[in-house]
Amino acid sequence: MFRILAPPLIWGYIWTIMAHKSGFVNIIGSPNVGKSTLMNELVGERLSIITSKAQTTRHRILGIVNEDEYQICFSDTPGVLIPSYKLQEGMMQFVDSALKDADLFLFVTDFFEDELNDPEILERLKKTSAPILVLINKLDLIDQQKMEAKTEAWSKKLPEAHILPISALHKANVDLVMEWIKARLPEGPPYYDKQALTDKPERFFASEIIREKILQQFKKEIPYSVEVVVEEFKESQDITRIRAIIYVARDSQKGIIIGHQGQALKSIGVDARIDLEKFFETHIFLDLFVKVNKDWKSDERKLKRFGYFH
Repeated sequence: MFRILAPPLIWGYIWTIMAHKSGFVNIIGSPNVGKSTLMNELVGERLSIITSKAQTTRHRILGIVNEDEYQICFSDTPGVLIPSYKLQEGMMQFVDSALKDADLFLFVTDFFEDELNDPEILERLKKTSAPILVLINKLDLIDQQKMEAKTEAWSKKLPEAHILPISALHKANVDLVMEWIKARLPEGPPYYDKQALTDKPERFFASEIIREKILQQFKKEIPYSVEVVVEEFKESQDITRIRAIIYVARDSQKGIIIGHQGQALKSIGVDARIDLEKFFETHIFLDLFVKVNKDWKSDERKLKRFGYFH
């Protein structure tokens, strides 16, 4: 099992012995362009859940890569959009914070995107002093001529940026991304313990894995009306017991999640337990409940409880 969390460190003594590099590399881009796939590939662990649905990533997720000579702190962020309700406003606050504290930016787009959903984000990137690498993802789905045209178009939008076509799914040119980062990472001590992989607690990843299964199994409004809270996470020698509540916004959605004779909820639990056992490398006992929390997506007080609007 990986080691989670350590508060930032001050390693002044060790750093004076050898030149150590460290920095925050923040991943920005529209929904569904492959940011989370790229993050997982760069970190070497499946920290960000991945589905075909937009707005799968709701939080800012830190993934840390440690080597003797450097520490890279990657941040996966929600897809850039213009908010329509409070939940989306909270998600965009994570993007805003990522725009403020980056040492390097990975701006991810793909060959199907012509314009960013929120032009203001592009303007902020133009004004930053941090180096930017524009990654045009899904190169496996386009021919050479179109690739060159897309590269030229983004070079005009962000003239100071470097541009690299990649396929995060097929790992094409991902090694070049790491080389670009390491060449530009500033010197400094590590921000986190050198054994840490993330700053998120285990409960967070458990809730995300459960939510991923809901996103995969349901359509229409259900995936966007669900929040998962892990209320109990008890580890013992042979098994970890997890008790989680699936919150929905309306009574009708509760019935859909539970399904006929509880079959839909059972299916969520079976699929989630398989991935939870892989992630935590132990046997999992998973207990799921469904509750209605009316209009939680539009209530800032409720959203704070779910980890938005810090």
